[in-house]
Amino acid sequence: MDVVKANGVREAFDVSKLRASLINSGASDTDTEKVVSHIEAELHESMSTGEIYKHAFEYLKELNVHTAHSYSLRRAVMKLGPTGFPFEKLVAEIYKERGYEAVVDQVVMGKCVPHEVDVVAWNDDELIMMEAKYHNEQGTKSDLKVILGVKARWDDLKHGEFDYGNKTRKLTRGVLITNTKFSSTAIQYGKCEDLDMIGWNYPEKGNLQEMIEASPVLLQLIFNKAQ
Repeated sequence: MDVVKANGVREAFDVSKLRASLINSGASDTDTEKVVSHIEAELHESMSTGEIYKHAFEYLKELNVHTAHSYSLRRAVMKLGPTGFPFEKLVAEIYKERGYEAVVDQVVMGKCVPHEVDVVAWNDDELIMMEAKYHNEQGTKSDLKVILGVKARWDDLKHGEFDYGNKTRKLTRGVLITNTKFSSTAIQYGKCEDLDMIGWNYPEKGNLQEMIEASPVLLQLIFNKAQ
């Protein structure tokens, strides 16, 4: 059966995508299958993906309010897209809410070569440079190849000195932040190398979802932009 995406394109309904989005939002296996069964019973030809989401969200809310909120927020972040309100701007706003100054789209010189850095944040004690990986598909993960590339960048940048906050300073730490997940090998390597990695629900404390939910202002901004 065909469904209609937000851009008007028709595609075959893929129940695995719905199932993955529910599980990734923290729904239990039991609740996931209940929602899937509910949607399959409601599904009709040319149903929009927005209608499918609305039905899934309303039914999930009856089963578990907290999981439904996570499902809604994660979808809203994915709807921000690469234009209008890019993910790196959201990351910058998160750090501003935490007391940092922050700018986006910087080109900085490492020991060997210049690098494009998505977000630079600083306060009196820290200078942080961040790689912001945005994905608009639930199942997409930042894998080992991504981590290795980011690690090489931080290794080159840690030798430099940078003018931020009206003083010259060295890089305190590099952060890789994504709105989805990391592969298991990426996490394994990150732990081994003690890298700062932030995903939607990684690490257990201080993940992206928690950082967003800590700010009512950001929550309202995200839902407004995603409409």
